[in-house]
Amino acid sequence: MTTDYVKNSITLPGAVAMGTGVMIGAGIFALTGQIAELAGPLFPLSFIAGAVVTTFSAYTYVKMSNAFPSAGGIGMILKKAYGPRTVAAGAALLMALSMVISESLVARTFGTYALQAFGGEPDSVLVPILGVGLIFFAYLLNASGTRSVGLWSIVMAVLKVGGIASFGAAGLWASGISFEATGGELGVGGFVASVALSILAFKGFTTITNSGAEITEPHRNVGRAIVWSIAVCVVVYLLVAFAVGSSLPLDRIVAAKDYALAEAAQPALGQTGFYLTVALALVATASGLVASVFAVSRMLAMLSDMKMIPHSHFGMPGRIKDHTLVYTVVIAAFLTVFFDLSRIASLGAFFYLVMDMIIHFGVFRHLREDIGAKGWVLLTAVVLDASVLAAFTGMKWQSDPLIVVTGIVGMALVFLFVGISLARNPVREVAHEQH
Repeated sequence: MTTDYVKNSITLPGAVAMGTGVMIGAGIFALTGQIAELAGPLFPLSFIAGAVVTTFSAYTYVKMSNAFPSAGGIGMILKKAYGPRTVAAGAALLMALSMVISESLVARTFGTYALQAFGGEPDSVLVPILGVGLIFFAYLLNASGTRSVGLWSIVMAVLKVGGIASFGAAGLWASGISFEATGGELGVGGFVASVALSILAFKGFTTITNSGAEITEPHRNVGRAIVWSIAVCVVVYLLVAFAVGSSLPLDRIVAAKDYALAEAAQPALGQTGFYLTVALALVATASGLVASVFAVSRMLAMLSDMKMIPHSHFGMPGRIKDHTLVYTVVIAAFLTVFFDLSRIASLGAFFYLVMDMIIHFGVFRHLREDIGAKGWVLLTAVVLDASVLAAFTGMKWQSDPLIVVTGIVGMALVFLFVGISLARNPVREVAHEQH
């Protein structure tokens, strides 16, 4: 085995912390303003809708992970559903890329909030520079070993979940629990489209799936960790969304969409609250990035080990997962430099939703009886994903058709790449999951 996984190295609290770490790092700080821009005054409800869609999606992952806990996670699910073929390898690579895209989203959010403390502009060249610096820090911490990441995730999750929930409660209290984010359009299409970004705020639960073989008692604890991490994030997101809506009118939330929480903190909590919110943002994004790099680099390593994607070490020493760690941070750094927050989020939504539908359909067609899954739940997950994706694509085609074209071309290139690779190096149909 060329990968190096340590069984029982991640406890149930550590797995929950890893999931919430990725979700809260990207979701609430990077996406609140963008969701408000699409959903209008109903934007807090978008998080509820996102949680509902995510719950249907999570059903598939929980059932599969309880039956087949694996370090390959999503790659394992796809291989079992479709075999080692182009559709499985392409969808797995889409998932990995969506996670890398999320890392660049979080990195730019870190830079944007960091500059707010010094009065900097959100479009400053320092934003990508700070973001790349954070990615390099995440690389160093991940290179130090699995247990360091687990301890870091637990400590950071406790700090930020408690801190961000306190911000939400304090903001609501200071505003007298009055909702100010009124006005704007109440379009159904915009609201449904906003759910695509809300789903991004929850998709970090998949990092738990990708570490299944390393979690203690995985047949029980993988599913538990997923459910607990989603539940924690629903509460935190709603608290913060209502706090932001109680502090600012909708037009100001949209105008400050890249740093909405910092903008909302000042009128609600004063200058001290503003700086505390910026500090929380830095903690949340940093820990989220570390957890995401940990998960995606191991997913790529497992896909390489399963021969579903090609691997080249480019002259680097060490194991495959050391190489995939480097690839992960290099791609994330590239996206951080060349894409803005809105386009990064859009690209991540396209890749993730397409991959998610492929998983649910594959499990429905080939595995639902083996794992005792209910077919109507799996099909509902597909329909919900498709509806949200269609609405989001339609909105983006009107406002930014280039990112829609980029997403379509990017996905086509992914499947072409793995198709050519598998045609040259076909994989034998042998079970290769790590239990």
